[in-house]
Amino acid sequence: MKLMTINGQKATISYDKDIDMFRGEFVGLNGEADFYAKNMNQLHEEGMVSLNVFLDMCKEDGIEPFKNFSGKFNVRINPELHADIVAAAKSKGESLNQFVAETLQRATQA
Repeated sequence: MKLMTINGQKATISYDKDIDMFRGEFVGLNGEADFYAKNMNQLHEEGMVSLNVFLDMCKEDGIEPFKNFSGKFNVRINPELHADIVAAAKSKGESLNQFVAETLQRATQA
């Protein structure tokens, strides 16, 4: 899957071969807002329409449109991987939190 940013909001993009269209779905919203089109330019346009409709509906209903993220989350991994990550962090002189945050930051910039 790929990401597209529309008016500052990220959306995942996939291709639905059954209907021969691209599908976008916004992430980080307090509800679902998706959109479809035959090509990327149309998809971007449809995304703007979908986002505006979603934001207008939230405003009408008095709902906060965006999810709030605390900056904390739990990850369940096997104990061996946990130990390897701790060792990798220590070898770089970093805390586990620092190491994981920097690794995730690099992964999201790819």
